[in-house]
Amino acid sequence: MTTTRSMTVSQALIEFLGHQWTVDGDLRERTVPGTFGIFGHGNVAGVGQALLQYAETEPGLMPFYQARNEQAMVHQAVGYARMHRRRATLACAASVGPGAANMLTGAALATANRLPALLLVSDTFATRVADPVLQQLEHPHDIGIQVSDAFRPLSRFFDRVQRPEQLFSIALAAMRVLTDPAETGAVTIALPEDVQAEMVEVPAEFLADRDWHLRRPLPERGPLARAAAAIRRAQRPLIIAGGGVLYSGGEKALRELAEATGIPVATTQAGGGVLPWDHPLNLGGVGATGSAAANTIAEQADVIIGVGTRYSDFTTSSRSAFQNPDVHFVNINVASFDAYKHGTQFPVIADAREALTALSDELSGDRVTAAHAQAAAEAKRDWDASVDKAFEPTGGELPGQPEIIGTVLAAMDPADVVVQAAGSLPGDLQKLWRPRDPLGYHVEYAFSCMGYEIAGGLGAKRGLLADGDDRDVVVLVGDGSYLMLHTELVTAVAEGIKLIVVIIQNQGYASIGHLSETVGSQRFGTRYRYAQTPDGDPAKVTFEHGEFLPVDLAANARSYGCAVMDIAPGPEALAELGAAIGTAKAADGPTVIHLHSDPFVYAPDGLGWWDVPVAQVSEIDSTATAHTEYLDQQRRQRPLLG
Repeated sequence: MTTTRSMTVSQALIEFLGHQWTVDGDLRERTVPGTFGIFGHGNVAGVGQALLQYAETEPGLMPFYQARNEQAMVHQAVGYARMHRRRATLACAASVGPGAANMLTGAALATANRLPALLLVSDTFATRVADPVLQQLEHPHDIGIQVSDAFRPLSRFFDRVQRPEQLFSIALAAMRVLTDPAETGAVTIALPEDVQAEMVEVPAEFLADRDWHLRRPLPERGPLARAAAAIRRAQRPLIIAGGGVLYSGGEKALRELAEATGIPVATTQAGGGVLPWDHPLNLGGVGATGSAAANTIAEQADVIIGVGTRYSDFTTSSRSAFQNPDVHFVNINVASFDAYKHGTQFPVIADAREALTALSDELSGDRVTAAHAQAAAEAKRDWDASVDKAFEPTGGELPGQPEIIGTVLAAMDPADVVVQAAGSLPGDLQKLWRPRDPLGYHVEYAFSCMGYEIAGGLGAKRGLLADGDDRDVVVLVGDGSYLMLHTELVTAVAEGIKLIVVIIQNQGYASIGHLSETVGSQRFGTRYRYAQTPDGDPAKVTFEHGEFLPVDLAANARSYGCAVMDIAPGPEALAELGAAIGTAKAADGPTVIHLHSDPFVYAPDGLGWWDVPVAQVSEIDSTATAHTEYLDQQRRQRPLLG
């Protein structure tokens, strides 16, 4: 006889989540080891009550964590999932209306990055007994549409528990997507505020431990053989390794394939670290912000072996990176959507690690030509020398970002993790950072979300601590991104979580400022200055020529309770930065280091290009000139049907 328990929907869901396990070979860990929550009238009596109840009756089943912003909760879950290679994530519970809407950006980020996050989004009354309630939307043409429906296009799974009995099938379906490497992303369960607190009879088997075995599909023999044949015919092959290599634990298999065949390797942002930077076959990042070494070899490659990459426009330099007219693509991906990109005739739908291992067997005894090996080695040597030069201190009052990156890198341990997401830093990091550990480079660049850095870094640190790993996490963040979302520093202080945050102050949006120049818009609207109103006319307001704002970000971080080191401009700034990193590494809690930089000092040219359209007609000379240059670059774009 099936036994049942009388529980609320929220109690049943929380207990269910506490008994879900991800199994990946010999590894078994909790799929959802904790829940973030910000409570309001939509969930305080539902999910909030359930979390309180288990904290008192069964501590450890589902730990509760506070957050200061709903978007940041999801960012923490994503950072956590990255460190666990998608085997685990955190749940995020929000109330009705604005609380739920605040999570939309996080949902999009998780889905774009193919990283799991479980969102428990509160909804208005299913019974509509009180209608409209506080924070409810009203659409005359469809009364049922609510904020939660905005999650549908942003999620890999969405469902609404409109009746208590629906919880069982919805929860199981959500877990399937959450643990599926080919489908994972934001998983959203909408929970009406009345249904959350309703009673339901819960079968005992729903609450029992359940294992979710990660799928590691093997490559089919036919597609693998065709891919291997295409690689054997190649004279100038190149591997592009993406995040899928890391998530499958495929870095060893990648290294063995590269060393056995001599095929050089370039990496995407998500794939940074899958080979140590100084491995002789690692050419560094590829594409719009990649290295000159990777882009030089990519330009003439006749076969591109894309492993676990979604081929973003930055990876392909907006489809201008691969200039060989006969280039073909061997696409290895667990998701068929990505495996078939660029019209490839050689898709291999399989787990990255399993496919790389099988491909090594297929290519046994096959080696690249001596000429190709020499070209790759020379390109790497030249680029490494360029990076060394970029790291050399100039001794100026304001160090450039390349010098700052070099100083931080030198002060960190080989296994430490750098976290970044937006602005000019992702491009400079892909060019200049020298990863020495598979988990040591985390640049969220699928969504490139300003404000991800501190919350994502905190999530990454949580993920490491959950594995007993005490390596340091260093967040690099520009002042623009810092101002977008910095309140999770309070969370780090509250929990005593050690996080090192380096704020690079450049008085505005350095990345878009530079981009603005390339499209002929002269850095318009990208510097933080006082507003001016010529002739006292508010309609003529401008932010282009006023004094810089006196915003004190160091004081802001100090007000949260962080240890803060504020480095003054001057020729000793870099030396002080290196020392400050050492001090922060020896500390127990969160440390913020603040320094000023020169936004006009750029990293070496990596020979990449990014397609950002330029106005076709303009009365501004700089825009007209930029459009002419844009047309020249655009001619290099290719359909990439191979």
